[in-house]
Parts: sequence; C-alpha cells; structure tokens
Amino acid sequence: MINTSEDEGAVVVHEDLNPYGPSRVPEGEVYRPDRLNRKATLAAIVGAAILAFAFALVLWMGLKQTNLPAFGPSNVTRAVASATIAAVLIVTGFLTWLWLRDEHQSNPRWELEDVKPRPKWRTALTYLASYLSPAALVVAVLAIPLSATRLYLDGISVDQGFRTQFLTRMADDISLSDMNYIDMPTFYPAGWFWLGGRLANLLGLPGWEAFQPWAIVSMAVAASVLVPVWQRITGSLPVATGIALVTTCIILAMNSEEPYAAIVAMGIPAMLVLASRIAKGDKFALASGIIYLGVSATFYTLFTGAIALSAVAVCIVMAAIVQRSIKPLLWLAVLGGGSIVIALISWGPYLLASINGAERSGDSATHYLPLEGTQFPVPFLASSVVGLLCLVGLIYLVVRFHNNEVRAMWVGIAVFYAWMGMSMAITLLGNTLLGFRLDTVLVLIFATAGVLGIADFRLASVYQLYPTQITERTANYLTNFIVILVLLGGLYYAQDLPQKNARAIDLAYTDTDGYGERADLYPAGAARYYKDINDHLLDQGFEPSETVVLTDELDFMSYYPYRGYQAFTSHYANPLGEFGNRNAFIEDLAIRSWDELADPQQFSNALNTSPWTIPEVFIFRGSIDDPDAGWKYDVAEDLYPNNPNVRFRGVYFNPESFDQMWQTKQVGPFVVVTHNE
Repeated sequence: MINTSEDEGAVVVHEDLNPYGPSRVPEGEVYRPDRLNRKATLAAIVGAAILAFAFALVLWMGLKQTNLPAFGPSNVTRAVASATIAAVLIVTGFLTWLWLRDEHQSNPRWELEDVKPRPKWRTALTYLASYLSPAALVVAVLAIPLSATRLYLDGISVDQGFRTQFLTRMADDISLSDMNYIDMPTFYPAGWFWLGGRLANLLGLPGWEAFQPWAIVSMAVAASVLVPVWQRITGSLPVATGIALVTTCIILAMNSEEPYAAIVAMGIPAMLVLASRIAKGDKFALASGIIYLGVSATFYTLFTGAIALSAVAVCIVMAAIVQRSIKPLLWLAVLGGGSIVIALISWGPYLLASINGAERSGDSATHYLPLEGTQFPVPFLASSVVGLLCLVGLIYLVVRFHNNEVRAMWVGIAVFYAWMGMSMAITLLGNTLLGFRLDTVLVLIFATAGVLGIADFRLASVYQLYPTQITERTANYLTNFIVILVLLGGLYYAQDLPQKNARAIDLAYTDTDGYGERADLYPAGAARYYKDINDHLLDQGFEPSETVVLTDELDFMSYYPYRGYQAFTSHYANPLGEFGNRNAFIEDLAIRSWDELADPQQFSNALNTSPWTIPEVFIFRGSIDDPDAGWKYDVAEDLYPNNPNVRFRGVYFNPESFDQMWQTKQVGPFVVVTHNE
C-alpha cells in the first residue's frame, strides 16, 4: 500500500495486479483514491489538530461535571468506557466500510458503469469520524476512567511525581527553568511541559491539576494528526485511519503514563517512511522530518536519538546501495541541521551553561535496568491480537522487501534492535541506553506494517495469487470480511485497555492530590498537610518560586512551585545541580549538627558555606516535642546496577541547631523550619 511511484501518496497498479489484463488498467496507472496534495495535507493536519484539541478538551470538561464512581471499587466506569470504545470503533468501522464500498465501485480495475458518486454529506461525515476517532479513543480509554479524579495515571507516585513537578514549574514560570533547582536552565526536555503550563494558565488550574487534561488532550491531538499524515503517505483514508487507531491502542496500552514520550513514539513509523523519501530529495518530506525531529527533541530525547540514528542509517544505505550517490547524505545534513535549530529552543540554555564552564556532576539518568531490559522483544510471536497483527506486518515486510520504504522500515528495526543490544552490552561499563523503552516503538513499527500488509493483500497480493479467480463480487466479499475481522479484533483488544491500565488508574484515585483529598473518598495520607505547610510559608512572606526548600517530600514540590535545594533522586536531577556533592553536604551538616554544629550560629555559618543557594525552609519528618529523636531527612542514593536502583537512607538533624535565627512549627507529621529573615 505504500507509495512506490515518484508521485507521492499514490498506489501504482502494475499489469500483474490486474486480473483482466492491460486493457483494463494500463501498466503504471496511478490509483490514489484519497491522496492529499501538499496544501491539503497541511490544512488537514492543522484542522485535525484543532478539532482534536477542542473535541478532547470539551469532552474532558464535560466528564468533570459527571458523578461517575471511582474506577477501582466499581465496574460502572469500566462499563461506560467499554461502551464508548465500542461505539467509536463501530461507527468508524461502518463509515470506513461504506467508503471502501464506494472505492471498490470506482476502482478502474472493474470498469463498472453507472457508478453513483459518493454523497458529499457522507464524505464530510467520514472525514470527521476518521480524523476524530483516535482522539475519541483516547478520551474513552483515559478521560472516562479518570473522570472522578484530578490526578493522571500513576497518580503522584514514583516517576509521575517528577513529571508533575516539572509541569507545576512550567505553569508558574514561562522561562525554561529547571524543575527543581533555582537559577538553572532545564536539562529535561521542556517542550511538552511548557505547552502544558500554558494550558494550565489558560484554564486557571495549578500545574499539577492540568497534568491530566494536558496529557489526554495532547495525546488526542497527536493521534488524530496521524490520520492526515498517513493519508498523505498511503493515499488511502481507511488505511490511514486504521494505522492511527492501531497506533493509539498500542500507545494507550504500553506508554500512556508518559504522554510526551508517547507522542514522539506515535510518529516514528511515519518518520522511517519519510526518511527514504528525504534521501531521494523530497523537500516536503524533508520539511516534515525537520519539524518532527526538532520538536521531538524538545519532548523526549531517547526516542529522538533512536529515530535520528535510524534516519542516518537509511540515508547511508540509500546513498551506498540504492542511489549510489552522495545526494542522500547532503539531504541528511540539511535534515540534521534544521532539526538541531529547533531542538536548541529547549536545549540551548543548558548547552550554553555547560559550555561556559558550569560545574557538573555524574548523570545517572541511564542507571536503570529492569528485567525487560535484558531481553529482546519479539512482538510478532505474542499470543494476542497485536501479536497476530505484528506477524502480518513481519510477513509484509519480508514479501515487500524490494520497496525502498519497506527497506527503510527494516533499517529502523535493525537500528532499534542494535540499540537494545548495545544497551545490554554496556551494562558492563556501568551504564545502559535504556533500550527496554524501545519495546513500544518496535511494536508500533510491526503493527503499522501489519495494517499495510492487510491493505496490500486486499488491493494487490490476492490478485497476484489468484489473477483469474478474483471477480468483482469476490473482491467485494473479501473487503467485507476483512473489515468485519479487523473491527472485531480491534473491539476485542481496545475494550480491555482500561483494564490494562487498572493499576495506574487506581493510583490516580488512591494518591492524595494537591487539595489534600483522595478521589476514592478514603482518608487522605500525609499529603493532606501540604496545604497547611504552604499557607504557613505564605504567611511568613515566602514566595514559592523564589524560596529554596530542603525536603524529601517530593509530592510537596510537585504540588507547589517551591525551589528544591536537592532533587529527589539523581536520575531526574539536572547534572548542573551536582546531586552527589549536595548529598554529601547535606549529610555532613546532619552529622555535625550533633557535634560542633549544635550551636545555632555555627550551624548557620556552616550552612552559608554551601556552594549553592542555601535553603530558607526545611521540611523534616519528626516532632518538636521529641527533640532527642532528631528530625529526619531521607538521602537518595543510586544503587545501580541493583534493581530497585534507588535507596532512601535517613539522616537526622539536631533540633538544637535551629534554636536561634529559625522558627519551627509542627504541621501534622512534619516539622517546618523557616529562617527568621
């Protein structure tokens, strides 16, 4: 189904694909029922993005006015989600079937007479349903199960705490500031979070509360944009819709808790196809590739690095084997240069600070090796609907290997598997390449190839196998069978998506949110005291964005935009922040506070020797009424190569060190210490 002609987005019907010989369809005639030209493609992408944004946001806001029960203890929300998923797929499937029926009748292969034109109202309705169906699927799978909570998947637990902290920072500060440290450019790509911060400002929500709508809306937009992108590539609206829906389902099952990474992953199969066109000098594909790689670099570095390496490999293969010319390498240079310019919007401040000699500490972001990082994924052998689709994709990639765009997909697959192998190998050097995160990408590529394989079989392969037996009626029956089979398989897989995310959804209900409430209405945890702590600090005159706090309560920093003296773990810490050195300084203060730094003045003098902006606020675990026990701060230590890879070890500060020049207040289980000034 992928274009093999110089005229992009078209399917070339060769003589051997025509059961009735060249008199019916001359060799090389182009059959492109739904092909979009360049202007139409741009208009469709912008239109799909705007429609999906408004559609998802309005539905999310509407769902917030309902009173659905919590997802965990009740099956009502599951039932509503499943019914909505089924409705989306059935309506889209029915309109797609009608579209294919019209396409079948107008196919020059059959030379049917008196073919009625497709009604304009149905054309518009099918386009609307096709372009919005991926967004509707995102809403059904995520927004409905999360409708009764303010938190997103995984609540505020583990990694979601860091992501929420970053969005809270971006909602409070329009600059590309570090999520934690003061006066420091961000190291983590800020693109998705910065845009989310602007949505939070638009809706009048605190950053943490905007995480859920922004995750849902942004993924809905990316999923819907896939339809016109693949329509341009394949020249078929049904195939484009199928790829977009399959991609959306897989992303929602495998990577929905990390929306910015999910958005980048959705575009990787298309980027592989575009890479082969870029190597041929297609300027429209080149511009698209520059925008995709540049923007993705501001969203998620790992996937960007992997797909950029794949694009390099594709262009090298095209230059050395296919075209035997240096031109693909020149186009590659333009692709790299253009995308780097866009990437510097996010990365520029950090790189500039590094070049200017800012101190750095060891970056441990890649110090993580779970079990899945020790195995190569083989999705085409999985006993599931997606596994079967990936197997079809593998067959298609083998059968159509002569196609340059299929070869580009093979190159990408080889690069991703090589990345995984290298990730396993360099564990001996005390690091990884986080290769396990590419599992999702490989599934997406094989599943996309599976959709293309089904389309290829319906339009071409079956006629090669049975050139005289396939009549117009038989072809029509075959189309009906394929549509029904694909629809039933999609329903079977998609309706289980909320259950696949059940644990992550449950955490969104059981974690205490920024208002001190649990969405499942059970008693809230210690985080219910955060509001009281914040109110106390505001009463003392502290401005959150300008106040440095030493605390191990990550959730507090996720809900309120205070500056942290220390990041929660080294894995998300900015290398310019010197995480290890800060840990050593904090522990030294704690130990010496029981000795020579028990004197408040000596403690203050020692604190002022900090190479970094000193904390004006300390939030400890402990009790003012039990000073002998000390006040606890948990130091985070990197334990890689062990898994779990982080250990929290308590160090205790002597309360006597804060007798003068500091004020103390007991707030629940927390001791809040503030500087008198």
